[in-house]
Amino acid sequence: MNEILPIILYVIGAIAVVGLSIPVLLKSRKSSKNYSTTRGSNDPPASVAVEERTDSAPAATATAPVDAPPLDESDVAVDVPDDASGLETIQVDTPSPVAGRLARLRERLSKSNNMLGKGLLALLSSDKIDEDVWDEVEETLLLADLGTEPTMALVDALRERVRILGSRDPQQVKAMLREELIKLVDPTMDRSLTTTRHDGNPAVMMVVGVNGVGKTTTVGKLARVLVAEDKDVVLGAADTFRAAAAEQLATWGARVGVPTVKSDVDGADPASVAFEAVKAGIEGEVDVVMVDTAGRLQNKVGLMDELGKVKRVIEKLATVDEVLLVLDATTGQNGLTQAKVFSEVVNITGIVLTKLDGTAKGGIVVAIQKTLGVPVKLIGLGEGPDDLAVFEAESFVDALLN
Repeated sequence: MNEILPIILYVIGAIAVVGLSIPVLLKSRKSSKNYSTTRGSNDPPASVAVEERTDSAPAATATAPVDAPPLDESDVAVDVPDDASGLETIQVDTPSPVAGRLARLRERLSKSNNMLGKGLLALLSSDKIDEDVWDEVEETLLLADLGTEPTMALVDALRERVRILGSRDPQQVKAMLREELIKLVDPTMDRSLTTTRHDGNPAVMMVVGVNGVGKTTTVGKLARVLVAEDKDVVLGAADTFRAAAAEQLATWGARVGVPTVKSDVDGADPASVAFEAVKAGIEGEVDVVMVDTAGRLQNKVGLMDELGKVKRVIEKLATVDEVLLVLDATTGQNGLTQAKVFSEVVNITGIVLTKLDGTAKGGIVVAIQKTLGVPVKLIGLGEGPDDLAVFEAESFVDALLN
């Protein structure tokens, strides 16, 4: 019996060892099968991007680093279809025609600005026009941001014409007021945009202004205006400081089939981006290159100097034909201060007045033109993609007077 006991214990021990080894081996096999997709914290970084496939989407091409575990061929599909079926496509818009755009938006403009026009008409059509009435006329014009000098000139002209006319007929008064306002807005100023190739190069536009006035949106909307006129356009995303500014501009361009030159590096040199955009426009023989710049406060000397640098770098390749200053109409007289400083750094050729639909201060058009001697060329009248209109003096005054 004593001789049999060791044999029995040996057999029992052997069975125990075999029994314990079975789940361990099974577990190891299971781990081995999933090793290519389950990675520990100490494993090399995975460089394999595996997209979930659908019937219409192309399969992803998988690549693996040299030191990565071998891939199970059954887990990754490497076939690439010959066609591009199933890829996302961007629907290209057809911008609305430019001709008559301001006329179509006149109702919106008249509703937002009729305090000026209707207020003046009510005062001038009263039975008795005395000094108190003229004081109210003057106050109305000043509140509309017409500016002191233009206001005095308009009041003096109206005084004289009312005295000579000797009538309070509303139609006569309205016609008189319309004529004087048109003189102030000055329809003789050249409001055309340079959008034609010259000297073998595209026309180049820079869009400048302070933060928050809508420069990038203005560039996108202006691209739609140019596309509606059958112009070939390239956009340059030289606003490299504001997060997502380049993507925002590229989205505007893609909507109308216009390419955008941008940097993938945050904080890239804006002058370099502008240079590459103009270079691409020259090589592509396009009609217009528009360069969006970063917003900057007019009292920041370094930023303003950088704006001058962007312009100088562009001019190594082509002439800068237009420098459009974007101003927010709701800022009133503060916009004049901005305009003066920008005009000292770069040669402003035109004003884009945005958010004019949200203010009763239509007189800012006159004040800016009188201060800078630069015409308002475009006005923004809403949030819609085609709510940017070429400025027309007579249509603008007619909208003010409803």
